[in-house]
Amino acid sequence: MKGKNEYINEVKQRRKKMTAVFYKNNKLRFAATVFILAYGSILVVGISSLLQQATDVALGGEVKELIRIILMTIGIIVLLTINWLCERIVRNRFIEKAQKQYKEYVFDKIINKNISSFAKETTGRYISSLTNDMISIEENFLQGNFLLILQILSFVLALGLMIWYNWIMTVIAMGLSVLSLLASLIFGDRLMKAERKVSIQNELYVSMLKDLLSGFTVIKSFKAEERIKEIFQSQNGKLEEMKCGRRKTDALINLVASSAGLVVQIGIILIGVFFVMTDFITMGVLVAFVQLMGIMLTPVQTIPKLLANRKAAIGLIDKIAEVVEYHADNHGMVEITDIGTGVECRNLHFAYEPGHEILKGIHITFEKGKSYAIVGASGCGKSTLLNLLLGSYSSYDGSMKIGGTELRDINLNSLYDMISIIQQNVFIFDNSVIDNITMFSEFEDDKIEKVIRLSGLTKLVDEKGKDYKCGENGSGLSGGEKQRISIARCLLRETPILIMDEATASLDRETSYMVEDAILNIDGLTRIIVTHKYEDKIMEKYDEIIVLSGGKVVERGTFQELLEKKEIFYSLYNVSNVE
Repeated sequence: MKGKNEYINEVKQRRKKMTAVFYKNNKLRFAATVFILAYGSILVVGISSLLQQATDVALGGEVKELIRIILMTIGIIVLLTINWLCERIVRNRFIEKAQKQYKEYVFDKIINKNISSFAKETTGRYISSLTNDMISIEENFLQGNFLLILQILSFVLALGLMIWYNWIMTVIAMGLSVLSLLASLIFGDRLMKAERKVSIQNELYVSMLKDLLSGFTVIKSFKAEERIKEIFQSQNGKLEEMKCGRRKTDALINLVASSAGLVVQIGIILIGVFFVMTDFITMGVLVAFVQLMGIMLTPVQTIPKLLANRKAAIGLIDKIAEVVEYHADNHGMVEITDIGTGVECRNLHFAYEPGHEILKGIHITFEKGKSYAIVGASGCGKSTLLNLLLGSYSSYDGSMKIGGTELRDINLNSLYDMISIIQQNVFIFDNSVIDNITMFSEFEDDKIEKVIRLSGLTKLVDEKGKDYKCGENGSGLSGGEKQRISIARCLLRETPILIMDEATASLDRETSYMVEDAILNIDGLTRIIVTHKYEDKIMEKYDEIIVLSGGKVVERGTFQELLEKKEIFYSLYNVSNVE
């Protein structure tokens, strides 16, 4: 178990890596923004000196001195306007690139996770991190950093000029300001915890909302609207309660900082008036001091809040860093370029939870270029076996080898070059038919035409065209059309192994037969197909039918051999063909 110091160091390393993304190829914009902010702060503080000179001239100076001060003031105003415009342009460019790089980095980390890692996590967390959390990070970390730098520069420059005018009044002002600065130390951790709670609750809210909207048809058909409203109201209420708590903490920091600032301002004015009355300082110096105190007071009031907000934003960065950095491995390091003689499973055991084995001592050989049907009752382990072949889990016992290499030693990117899968549940992007087939890659036209024909998509393409927009998750397509697209995209990859998991379940009998027959007639392809359809002409084409029951292989053989045995497969066949 990791010690506290080791854990803290890990958090710091992850944070350093994540925050470095903001500044990658972006340091020049950051430095330019800081330089412009510094120049602007000097100009703002310079106005205080002009006010001091103008006040003293008014009490006993010459007109030409006043004209000089007016011209200098106009010059400073012009320079400040130019400075402000330049600062906005450069800062916005920095934040634009920083946000873009950060989100791309996070998404890249997510998309490079393996299937099992992603399956264990909630998509709501990622959606929240790339939407709601990014707003806080932009405002409180990226923008906040510049505001913090500006306030510190203004404070230092104002303090320097105040010391030059009168160090005694400066010491008094600094003593009065200490109270406000303590607010960041007292409330910083509380605000960070509140921000993190809001983020976590928002994840739950987004996940809940996604589930409810995805299950809209089921909700309506079962008349569950009232209960669903209660679920929504509960999660929505919890989220708003957390946000209210965060606002209360934020308001408390503002109250403490503002109250302390008011004490400082009034105290300095009263002390300054006394010093003028005793001829310790001039009226011009007092006016300059009041102006400088205004400049210095803003940092005193805002720095505690900026520090607390920055700490809260860093908490969000730490949260997403922890999620994207863990479980992102790609198994082993071995790169494979072919499947050798095929796939071998020896004494294969697997359990999702300890003590509840799904697969129990599986012995199977899938020879290269042959066709295998895996059949069995629901829950017998068919889909689990396919998931293991896809490298979704490396925690199996026994052996699974592809081309003689243990599967857990194979790099998953290399594995996916060898295997394609057609599943029963198909995801369709809100893009054109052709983009969904090619998965946004370039292929030769004749290859695309071939898979369109083999997958039974010719009618769809002829009627709606290749550029037809499929809608969100294929809302513009029928279930059969979505499945045909899934089949086409897998055939187009031409991987040596094709896995099908009840892929033709949503197709009509004629189309199902046509698609499965076309796949079984492809030369050199190793086919591992989970099916519950027992069409005679199709079953006869499989080199071997493997029957699973209770996580074990209980029968295997050709179609005719299994029928003649009149055991489990024979029963499954008869049940499926009952009219």
